[in-house]
This record gives sequence, C-alpha cells and structure tokens, in this order.
Amino acid sequence: MRRLLQSLLLKLTGLGLLRITLFSDTYLRYVKPGLRPVLIASGVVLLLLGVVAAFSRTGNGGHAHDAHDGHAFGGHDGHRDGGHEAHAHDGLEGHDGHDHSGTPKIAWLLVLPALSLLLFAPPALGAYTAARSGAEPVAVQKKGFEPLPATSPLPLTLTDFTKRVQQDRSRAIQGRTVRLTGFVTPDATGDGWYLTRIIFSCCAADSQTVKIHVYGSGSAEPPAANTWLAVTGTWHPAGTLGTTSAPAALDAHLTTPIAQPINAFTDDLPITPG
Repeated sequence: MRRLLQSLLLKLTGLGLLRITLFSDTYLRYVKPGLRPVLIASGVVLLLLGVVAAFSRTGNGGHAHDAHDGHAFGGHDGHRDGGHEAHAHDGLEGHDGHDHSGTPKIAWLLVLPALSLLLFAPPALGAYTAARSGAEPVAVQKKGFEPLPATSPLPLTLTDFTKRVQQDRSRAIQGRTVRLTGFVTPDATGDGWYLTRIIFSCCAADSQTVKIHVYGSGSAEPPAANTWLAVTGTWHPAGTLGTTSAPAALDAHLTTPIAQPINAFTDDLPITPG
C-alpha cells in the first residue's frame, strides 16, 4: 500500500506539472515565465520516479519475510542464527508474526492537492490577496527622470506613476492624462477602489503588491473585484506633488474593461493574449 501511494502521488504531481506547462499558460499564475523549463523537467522526473516506484521490488515486506525465514531455519531453540534476531523479529512484527507497518490512511489526503493540479488548477492571486497585503514602497529613482513624452493619454505602469507622483521634483505628472492598467481591489472604507498589480520576483510565494487609489470611476458602484481595467485619468491632488506626502491616486475619467494580459504578474505595460 505504501508503494502504491508513493507511486500515485509522484505520477499525479508529474502529470499535473506537465499539463499546466506544456498545454496551457496556467503556470504563469504561480511562477515567472523563465521557470517553465524547470517545471517541465520536474514534471518528467516525477512521472518517471512514479513509474519506477510502481515496479520496484524493494520494501518492508521483503525484510519481514527474510526475518521470518531466518527464525524458521534457526531451529526450535532459536540459537543457530542468534536468539537476538528472533527477539528483534518478534518486536517488529508483533505477537502474531505479521508486519503491521504501513501507510496511515490520512496520507491519502495528499492525493487531493496532486489531483487538483491535474484536473483543475488553483486560482491565481487576485483581489483577495491584494486586500490583505499592504502596497510595497517603490524603489527610489536614483538617476533622475527623463522628460515625459507628449502622448496623451500617457501609458504608464503603476510603479512609474507612483514614482512620478512621489519622487519627481519637476512635477511633470501634474495635469497630465495618463492610462494605467490593472485589476480592481475594493477599498474596505468604500471611498473609491484600488487599481492593482501583483508582481512576482520569482513565484507567488514572494509576490509584492502595487496599488493606485482610484476616485470617480464614472458610476455609483465601484467595479467588481478582480476586473481588469484600463483607467484614464489625472493625478488626484493631495499632499505635495514630488514628495512622499503625495498619494499615488488617480481621478478616473474613463474606465475600460480589458482581457487579463499575459504578463499579469509583472508591472510592465500590458501584453494582451493572442
């Protein structure tokens, strides 16, 4: 039973990894694109190990029979091969002479996460995670800021917008119409909502959150959580522009639903599927 469970877990996990990496982009919910070859290799190795485990002849059962045979050949007095072996045999197998070792039934619960990876992938990180994590402070721009292009609306990442608002002493962002993209995270206070990006440094375990507070979406009700939007608007005046007292916030003039981009877990300008 133990080898059956081990083999099953290895094969299910290996097949699940291959399904989300070879036949879809689902793996991008959990890791950066550069880790795809590693996941494929891991899936192949796990699958092969599962096949080997299924046909392996080694196990505790063989040792139990060897001990039993040794006891039988030792004669009635049990001293031919040593009395200690007989006593050890009895201690391991119990009074009835059978091997009671085995896999605990609760170990079968490990099949569920492995099976879920194969049949339906866990959902990606989204508004639920973002609402429970504070926005990470953006890195300080050390080389100064280049002049903004005259394009209007000006496409910016959430990080670039935050840097312009809080670090650009020239206040080049003032009065400029910008276009930001991300998904909706509700504001628990009911005062607007957040345009959000979750960024993977390596994988979902080390994710960071960037948020822009949005006011005036053009409707009485805020957009639904996890909706991907392109938001056009201007900086929401508060504090002193060019310093950390200025909030990373936007007065929305137009919101447009968009498809989730392929690079959803970066803070780059969006790349749309297809």
